[in-house]
Amino acid sequence: MDKLLLTHAPLARRQYYGTRALTRLQELVEVVLHEGEAPLDPQGVIGMARGVDFIVADRATAIPALVFESLPGLRAVMRSAIDIRNIDVAAATKAGVLVTQAEAGFVPSVVELTLGLLVDLSRGITRAATAYHEGVKPEIRVGRQLGGSTAGIIGYGRISRALAPVLAQLGMTVLVSDPYAQVDDPRFVKLPMGDLLARADYVICLAIANEETENLLDAAAFAHMKPDAFFINMSRGNLVDEAALAKVLTEGRIAGAAMDVGRAPDQMPSPELARLPNVIATPHIGGLTPPASESQAMDTVRQVEALVRGEVPPGAVNLPGWTRRG
Repeated sequence: MDKLLLTHAPLARRQYYGTRALTRLQELVEVVLHEGEAPLDPQGVIGMARGVDFIVADRATAIPALVFESLPGLRAVMRSAIDIRNIDVAAATKAGVLVTQAEAGFVPSVVELTLGLLVDLSRGITRAATAYHEGVKPEIRVGRQLGGSTAGIIGYGRISRALAPVLAQLGMTVLVSDPYAQVDDPRFVKLPMGDLLARADYVICLAIANEETENLLDAAAFAHMKPDAFFINMSRGNLVDEAALAKVLTEGRIAGAAMDVGRAPDQMPSPELARLPNVIATPHIGGLTPPASESQAMDTVRQVEALVRGEVPPGAVNLPGWTRRG
């Protein structure tokens, strides 16, 4: 029977993989489980993966070149996510190891959290609840209605394409900026990013993270935003110059921000930003719902099913370089 290492620590395994996927996985292959609380470092991965055919890696576990060089029997590495930046794909290809990614099963969950953050920013829910919890009467402030406001979405990928119609249904004007995407829906207006930033009441960052989008939202970008506008980051911390964002927030040059991601470990919001009074932060939980987690976990199960049958699994990203096929 083929052998597989599931790198998730117990808590991550419960939250991001789930019992149903694990049970099915154990029916297909011999599964080695990581039982330590801390994520595995590369040497830890190597130590646990000796003799295994496959690895399913969690988001906190890096799979660098050293792993591929040290495990000559390794045939495939799978991520139960779309984001495979913690895997050295070039090194995997050089070693002849297949790398796979999961489908975007998290889209509905991220859309729902984004809506929650928009409402919270607009109506001061966290601020009022915190005051009540502390035994203080909250300051009563006039809120903002989403209907009639303008949302500007940066990036037009899977999440944006699901979010934009919901915002339009709420009565929002929806602007989109993405130089590589066609926006065919007549309800949405495609604009250059500078124009979007100048018009939007809510700027929602959903662009992909790569070299081109590193610090896409910098001091110059924030300077384009209206002083009563809110910034929401649901993509990756890499897209934001956090020093620039902190400056405009502390100086009151934008109204506030919400974020589920940041430059802290595991793409968490940075504590320095999260503690600001006009910031709402959640700890990278956009896809942390049972349907979202199980959807991506079951993708890896389907990939293992294909592998044990000797077939090409769905989600392969470097198929031409896959030479370690067993």
